[in-house]
Amino acid sequence: MARGDLFQRGSSAVRGDLSQRGSSVSEVKFEAAIERMDAFNGADPNHEIVAGQEYPKELLYAERMTAWLARLAPDASEALRLAVRSQHIGRWTIPRSHYPMDRRGYHQWRTELARFHAQTAREIMQHTGYDEPTIALVENLLKKTHLKNDPEAQRLEDTACLVFLEHYFSAFAQKHDEQKLIEILQKTWKKMSTQAQQMALTLTLADADRSLIEKALSAT
Repeated sequence: MARGDLFQRGSSAVRGDLSQRGSSVSEVKFEAAIERMDAFNGADPNHEIVAGQEYPKELLYAERMTAWLARLAPDASEALRLAVRSQHIGRWTIPRSHYPMDRRGYHQWRTELARFHAQTAREIMQHTGYDEPTIALVENLLKKTHLKNDPEAQRLEDTACLVFLEHYFSAFAQKHDEQKLIEILQKTWKKMSTQAQQMALTLTLADADRSLIEKALSAT
């Protein structure tokens, strides 16, 4: 499916349906943007099976991000909700294997991903009628431009960390040795706010994964 088609898919139907329900212009715009983001991620050729049902990997990730943000910040701004939904948009189009398999290559890959996610979100938001200040807010969140002094950037970071711990850490742990996992957990923990750390401690995890987290925290 062409990039332009991914932006267009489903948005007219969403806009028409919301208009019939008397939704505000802001709600129509937001839902149309979410629909286009989900259509983009729905084209992910990689899939994940959950409870016997198959999902495009990045679409499932986006839905998990939205669900966690709702728990962390029920009153989150529209810009933050859009950034959370597009955090990994189109991630499969820039494979890690296209960059050197070292620390420098990893950072190059992550930098390019952030730029791509921000640009893709920008194009979708432009198509759905968002103004430049709102688009710039979402771009900055996705690029982590003001991570150290922006509460919304911290919310985005918290959301990503909690999604990782709850849904992806167990499979990730099977691919790496214990010392590396402890180092990664310590770095992840430092990125999180106190609220997110407390919520992480309530997650239902496998005994082995919880033991790793306890080792990582006891070593800090």
